[in-house]
Amino acid sequence: MADAPAAEPTANAAPASDTIAPPTAGKRRKLLTILAIVVVVAAAIWGLWYFLTQAGRVHTDNAYVGADSAQVTSLVSGAVIDVRVGGTQVVKKGDILVVIDPADAKIDVATAEAALRQAQQRFGQSAALAGSARAKAQSRSAEIAQARAQLVEANATLARAKIDLDRRQQLIGSGAASGEELSTARAAYQTALAGRDLARAGITSAIATQTSAGGDAAASEALVRGTTIDTAPDVATARARLDKAQLDLARTVIRAPVDGIVTNRQVQIGQRIAAGAPIMTIVPVATAYVDANFKESQLREVRFGQPVELTSDFYGGDVVFHGKVTGFAGGTGAAFSLIPAQNATGNWVKVVQRLPVRVTIDPKDLRDHPLRVGLTMDAVIDTRGK
Repeated sequence: MADAPAAEPTANAAPASDTIAPPTAGKRRKLLTILAIVVVVAAAIWGLWYFLTQAGRVHTDNAYVGADSAQVTSLVSGAVIDVRVGGTQVVKKGDILVVIDPADAKIDVATAEAALRQAQQRFGQSAALAGSARAKAQSRSAEIAQARAQLVEANATLARAKIDLDRRQQLIGSGAASGEELSTARAAYQTALAGRDLARAGITSAIATQTSAGGDAAASEALVRGTTIDTAPDVATARARLDKAQLDLARTVIRAPVDGIVTNRQVQIGQRIAAGAPIMTIVPVATAYVDANFKESQLREVRFGQPVELTSDFYGGDVVFHGKVTGFAGGTGAAFSLIPAQNATGNWVKVVQRLPVRVTIDPKDLRDHPLRVGLTMDAVIDTRGK
């Protein structure tokens, strides 16, 4: 069979590449114009949003939760007989944490009480001795008066003896008086003379005794003058020792100084602890704050009292804490580091420093969402209300 001749293409058939027409220059310009308008509008919207919501706000994620933790220490030494709290436990101010054996402290209190009673007795004895000394001094005045009266009597006796002696001497020449009578008169005169001297010595002795008694009375009164049984030095010292002993007894019961959470407990029952030894830490989470470390270039417009918004990974971005700026640190972290930077060297490179800014958190936010010390925070300070 012979092959059929191939059909020849018609003269008016168009090439396949001409079936799709290329886009015109006008369409391309239109698309580019629409794209440019969209970009400009998006940029304007973003700029407006940034101006209304972000302008004047400084941000850092280098912020950490802190708190003024209370270090619980024992103020007296002794053996621990009871521990009533554990780690992570919530406590209130005044709750009993640890009890130390009070036996030694009770003995000290009893000893101090006895010393106080003894001091009070000594004061009473001193007051009684002062009264007795005053009475003795007064009685010496009567003795002086009595000695003076005796001197007057001795002088009178001496005068009578002198008159009798003179009379006997005048009568002895006429024979009216015997020699024996004259001797008796002379002896009586000498006796009267000795009695007068003795009376004078008695006055001197009474005066000396009165002076000594007055000195004893003054010394006794000096111990109690201007004081009472409550203000006497010995009594006050004994009472202070009793107060100290009672205070040490009260300190055998260690109580929570603040509200918070028990952390780092280091005490066990039966352990003997020394005075001043730390036994646990209480973190007052209700008064937690944030130290936000901002770059020095961010702090140009930051002032005290400006509002701060904070978020934490602990609760996520849906929980926003509100606070305000309450302080600036006295120096950068590098200035107080263990090995400060030596910027005076020749190989100096400027590094932007960070300054801690203290942020106080709203107590209501802390009550609703308690934080823990050391958590990281994102902090944004609104400086627009400067």
